[in-house]
Amino acid sequence: MAANSEVEGVAASAAGRRDPAVRAAVEQGLVGGGDGAEPLVCLLDVAGIRASAAALTGAFAAALAPGTPVLHAFAVKAAPLVPVLRLLADAGLGCEVASPGELALARAAGVPADRTVLDSPAKTPAELREALALGIAVNADNPQELARLDGLVGRAATPPAAPIGLRINPQTGAGAIDALSTATATSKFGIALRDPGARAWLVRAYLDRPWLTRLHIHSGSQGVPLALIAEGVRELHALAEEINAAAGRRQVDTLDIGGGLPVNFASDEETPTFARYVAALREAVPALFDGSYGLVTEFGRSLLAKHGLVLARVEYTKTSGSRPIALTHAGVQVATRTAYAPAAWPVRILPYDAKGAPKTDDPVAQDIAGPACFAGDLLATARELPRLAPGDLIGVPDTGAYFFTAHYGYNSLPRPAVHGFTVTESGEVTFRLVRPAQEVSAIVAEAGGDLRDALL
Repeated sequence: MAANSEVEGVAASAAGRRDPAVRAAVEQGLVGGGDGAEPLVCLLDVAGIRASAAALTGAFAAALAPGTPVLHAFAVKAAPLVPVLRLLADAGLGCEVASPGELALARAAGVPADRTVLDSPAKTPAELREALALGIAVNADNPQELARLDGLVGRAATPPAAPIGLRINPQTGAGAIDALSTATATSKFGIALRDPGARAWLVRAYLDRPWLTRLHIHSGSQGVPLALIAEGVRELHALAEEINAAAGRRQVDTLDIGGGLPVNFASDEETPTFARYVAALREAVPALFDGSYGLVTEFGRSLLAKHGLVLARVEYTKTSGSRPIALTHAGVQVATRTAYAPAAWPVRILPYDAKGAPKTDDPVAQDIAGPACFAGDLLATARELPRLAPGDLIGVPDTGAYFFTAHYGYNSLPRPAVHGFTVTESGEVTFRLVRPAQEVSAIVAEAGGDLRDALL
C-alpha cells in the first residue's frame, strides 16, 4: 500500500507541474496564437527527469551488495538531445549508443568513455576501432563481428582497455508488440542461445578469448512483462556461471542486462517502477545482486517518456460525416509510432484553452488530426474531450522518449523547439532552450539546396 501511495505522489507532483508549465508557455510566448509564438512546442520536465534517474539508481543501490560496480547507461536513441544527456550525466548516468551519431552526442555531452557502451547489430570496422581506441565498452552482436574483433584485438592474454562482451538472444519469447520484441526465436539481435550448438560455441568463444569479460542481453521493451524480462536476465546469469566454471576463474565479470522497462501511457501513474523491476529480478535471479558481477543497465523510455509534453495549437475545426475534427500542428512528425500503429501506441490528449487553462466542458467525441498530408495522421479518433475550437491547445503527455525527440521529416515539417522547464514551489516557471526550432532554410540545405544543378 505504501508503494502505491509513493507512486501516486510522484504522479501528482508531475501533473502539478504540467499545468503551470502550459500556462507559462503561453504567457511567455513559446506557443499559442500571439505574435512570434510557435504553433507547436515540446517541453521536458527537468525535475521529473531527475526524479526518474534517482529512482533508478536508488532501486539498484538498495538491492546490490555494497561495492558492486554498476553503470546505468541511458539509451541515447530514446532522447538524442545533448542537454538531456548532460542532465542525466549530472544525475550519475552514462550513455548507451548504437551509431556514430549517438556516440558523437554522448561525447558532446561530456560523457566519459568509461561510462559509455556501444551496441549495434551492424558496427563497421571503423566504429570498432574508434571504440577500442577510446576505451568504450563494446557488445559484439554476432560471430562475424567477433571475428572482426579478433583481428583488432588478437588473442593475447592481456585484455584491451575497452571491455568487450557478446550479446545473446535468450529466445524467451515476444511481448505484446512484435516490432519491439528482441528475444524471439528469430530476433535480429545477438547470438541465439537456444539454437543447436550455440551454447557450447559461446563457452568455447570465451575460453579462447580471455579478453571477453562481459555478457549482454536486452530482452525487454514496451509490451514485454517483467517476468519475461527477468527470465532473459536469468538465462544471462546462468550462461556467465557456466563460462566461468569452464574457465576455472572469474572471466566474465560484468553483466549488461539492458533496459526496456515498459511505460504506462494510460495515466500519470509511473508504473511499473524501477523498484518493482528490481524486485522481479531479485525473485528470478537472486544471485544477480550478491556482488559476484558488476552490472550495466540501458534504460531509455522509462527514464524520459513521462516527462515530455507536446503542446500544439488547434488551427481549424470542422466536421466530416458528422464527426468533429480538430486540425492541429502535432501529428506524425512528433508521434510517428502513434500515427502508423495507433493500437500499439495510443496517446492521451489534454485539452487547454487559448490561455493555457485546462478545458472542462462536457466531452464530445472528436478526432485529433495532425498537419501531414495523409489520412492516417491522427493522434486520436473519436476521443471524448471538451469540444475544441481554433486557438485552443492540445497537450500530448508521456512523449519525452521516441516521440518529438526523434523527429520524422514527413512533408518536410520542421523540427519543433524543445524547452526544459522547472517550477518553483511558488509556481514560477523557468524555461531553458534544449533544441531550437528548425528553420525552413535548414530544411532546404539538408535537401541539397546548395546542389540545385547537380543532376542537370
